Amino acid sequence: MEQTNPFLLKKLSRTYSVSMFERVQERIRSFTPGDRVIFYILALLVGAASLSSLYSLEQSLLVHVPTYGGSLSEGEVGSPQFINPLLAISDADRDLSSLVYAGLMGLSGDGSLIPVLAESYAMSSDGKTFDFVLRNNAKFSDGTPVTADDVVFTIGKAQNPALKSPTYADWSGVSVKKIDQRTIRFTLAKPYAPFLGLTTLGILPSRLWQNISNEEFPFSNLQTSPVGAGPFKVASVSRDASGLIKNVAFAPNSFYVLGRPYLDSIRFNFYSRSDDLVRALSSGAEESAYDVSMKGVLTAPYARVFGIFLNPSGKQVFARAEVRKALSLAVDRQNIVDTVLGGYATPIMGPVPPGENVTQVAVPQSVSPTGDAAAILQAAGWSYDGSQHMWKNSSAKQTLDRITIRTSNVPELKNVASAVKADWEKLGIPIDIELYEPGDLSQNVIRPRKYESLLYGMVIGRDQDLYAFWHSQERNDPGLNIALYTNKTIDTLLEEARSSIDQDVRRTDLQKIEDTIAADYPAVFIYAPNFTYVVPNDLKGVVLPQIITPSDRFATVATWYKATDAVWPFFTK
Repeated sequence: MEQTNPFLLKKLSRTYSVSMFERVQERIRSFTPGDRVIFYILALLVGAASLSSLYSLEQSLLVHVPTYGGSLSEGEVGSPQFINPLLAISDADRDLSSLVYAGLMGLSGDGSLIPVLAESYAMSSDGKTFDFVLRNNAKFSDGTPVTADDVVFTIGKAQNPALKSPTYADWSGVSVKKIDQRTIRFTLAKPYAPFLGLTTLGILPSRLWQNISNEEFPFSNLQTSPVGAGPFKVASVSRDASGLIKNVAFAPNSFYVLGRPYLDSIRFNFYSRSDDLVRALSSGAEESAYDVSMKGVLTAPYARVFGIFLNPSGKQVFARAEVRKALSLAVDRQNIVDTVLGGYATPIMGPVPPGENVTQVAVPQSVSPTGDAAAILQAAGWSYDGSQHMWKNSSAKQTLDRITIRTSNVPELKNVASAVKADWEKLGIPIDIELYEPGDLSQNVIRPRKYESLLYGMVIGRDQDLYAFWHSQERNDPGLNIALYTNKTIDTLLEEARSSIDQDVRRTDLQKIEDTIAADYPAVFIYAPNFTYVVPNDLKGVVLPQIITPSDRFATVATWYKATDAVWPFFTK
């Protein structure tokens, strides 16, 4: 048994006194019992106030920073089929693929391209060769490294016509070569300014896919149990009795090269009708959804332009410039934006969606659009025959009479078509509207160019390459020049804009394209819609770039957060 040190015991048992405390105690003992109670109460209050002040001071100095935790439940109309960037054909497919997969480059919150799996890239002086170097720590969600072999494999599959990938046309004619395990070289036949945007394509792990044939590719269980290098990974998939995917749950990918996402989970629930989704949002069953008009939504510009494209082959009178101009000026764009689109759009007069690169052609501010349109026709020798409800040009032996607008059978376009019908009928022209299901419209109306006028939307890429929409060589299917527009000056500008690596030259060309096409009135450009996104109040860090496809809303998803920690400022540096 250990012996206690007598000296230490004496030191520990010794009492000490502080004269100031003794005097305070003596004074307190001299108080009457009532005064003593009052003293203790006041002392307690002073102590509490001091602690509260210290706490408030501390809180004012602390900084709240994002931390891990929280979940998000999002509703969406439709059902995904492929969680695979090479086969994604629907918005639901692209949404899920963008969470699971990552590309060499990615999209930032301001819409610029940033390296993701790539550490860096270099472009040759002629703009035809791009060398990418992979990050050392780039890994798939199963912890295996991303290599040059994976990149070469993915691009090779995209270029394989047997796979029938929607990305096939993007990569046609591009040569891809492995330089070493971390370096990949792309060689283009000719300079193509928007090329860098193509490298946002999600990369597949070749070791898992290389032995799967093109025929088996769409049916692999890797379509719903994918392994990618994106910010999230699939945790579970549920289907209904018919086999359609009803919900998909995601967990964070701890190997994500830009850092583990803050949210612990994201869950997608899929609905067959937009009305059901709106009800789920209103009831609180869902927290977020896009393309829904509700109070407090986030908005971003859609890179889309909607208008009525006039086909001179379908109605010869549309070949006359004054007719196209009159029809354009007769449309009250601001009224359509305000009353039909709820203010979630921008009126336009030209083919380029609103952005930083171009000054939009101003929309006329007129108190009488109908009067302005009639004046244009009258100045060109047209007169109105009220008994026959048509405009006549005797010298040209032409008439402007009944017009048929064909469009997609969706609520927004139906309502826009009705508004245009009302505006054109004020000009004395009878209007018919024919509605088609989207697939039918594309296959049986647009591709064979069977329309007089077509209310349609063009999805413009982030690099605003308008070649496919307005170059004269794109007038026939599969080209997208649905106005059958021909202008040699525009052809030259379009070719130069897509091949020049000089951004100033591209901006100048794009401005000329906007101004020239707007002045020719090949279409009645009406509006560029806004992307709308409902998110819960407690979800922070959501930054929306210009939206090309709805999946672009996830550009900054890895930095979205709900939970926070309070820390001293020097810990944030």
